[in-house]
Amino acid sequence: MKKKWISALLAVILAIGSLSGCGNTQEEAQEEGKYQKVELAMAVNGTDIQIDTLVAKKFAELVYEASDGYVEIVVFPNDQLAGGNATKGIEMIADGSVDLAAYASSVMSVLDERLLVGTIPWSYNNYEEAKEAIDNGGGDYYAKLLAEHDITYLGSFHNGFRQLTNSKHAVETPEDVKGLKIRVPGGEVYMGVFNAFGADPISMSWSEVFTAIQQGTIDGQENGVSITDSSKMYEVQDYMTIWNYTYENDLFVANSTIWNEYLEPETRELLQEKALEACEWGRDYLEEEEEKIIQKFVEHDIEVTRLTEEQLEPFKETVAQLRSYLMEKYGQEACEAFRIPSN
Repeated sequence: MKKKWISALLAVILAIGSLSGCGNTQEEAQEEGKYQKVELAMAVNGTDIQIDTLVAKKFAELVYEASDGYVEIVVFPNDQLAGGNATKGIEMIADGSVDLAAYASSVMSVLDERLLVGTIPWSYNNYEEAKEAIDNGGGDYYAKLLAEHDITYLGSFHNGFRQLTNSKHAVETPEDVKGLKIRVPGGEVYMGVFNAFGADPISMSWSEVFTAIQQGTIDGQENGVSITDSSKMYEVQDYMTIWNYTYENDLFVANSTIWNEYLEPETRELLQEKALEACEWGRDYLEEEEEKIIQKFVEHDIEVTRLTEEQLEPFKETVAQLRSYLMEKYGQEACEAFRIPSN
């Protein structure tokens, strides 16, 4: 199979060697008693040490080992194939320029805003609740929406509950958020939450955030613990609030045309099995690492505030109207699939 992404990244491919595409025919593979010889490209948005890249590399290892090297996955972090542009990366998985990908649901929502339903604020109290919702209805809903864009859903793993850091003061009440200039990734969920608190949410590229905080252009940011750590926010922030205000996950996907027309049934079965295995590995890894990372923040003299259920109540009350609006907008089917509780 001729790969569009070969021409898009010729320099990288020359460095790693020519990719084979869908090599052996089904007859040849059957004669050898092994999987078809194929090399597939997988795009992720994160850096080498972020969870999406780690999961993709784990997946590549699992597939290579199980197929005796017949099925190879080449992982491209930092959206290399899309020139660093995540939106372009989504277009590439949809049009078949890339075979496989893993992107945060908030990024994938450029295809359909209903993919954001799982991010409605304070819908889940912990990772177990989020996993149960996605694995027992939410994943099927993702699959339904993505199929409309020639994308096959293979699994989901944690990107993490999003926490808050800032350089001004500890946040213990909604009033403490008022007036803070907080970087958000854009979108009505994140913008809506901080507008409800009277903050000044600012959408900007993640690559600009460290410098913006350092220069005082913004006061803080919200993100998962692991990304906050890998971006070294502890060097420019003094306060962290653990409030689990919204859950975000990454969607593990494949281009449907490539999946259905170029991959043999045995190969598809293998990839699906190992995708789920890699997703579970990623979930466990992130959950286990979070407490270690939070302790690391403490050791870097970050004042970490963990809000209790009682302390969270006024925050939840403040965004109750926003929750109702989002639930109505995304619809009953979406909310039931993700077990989103009513206010």
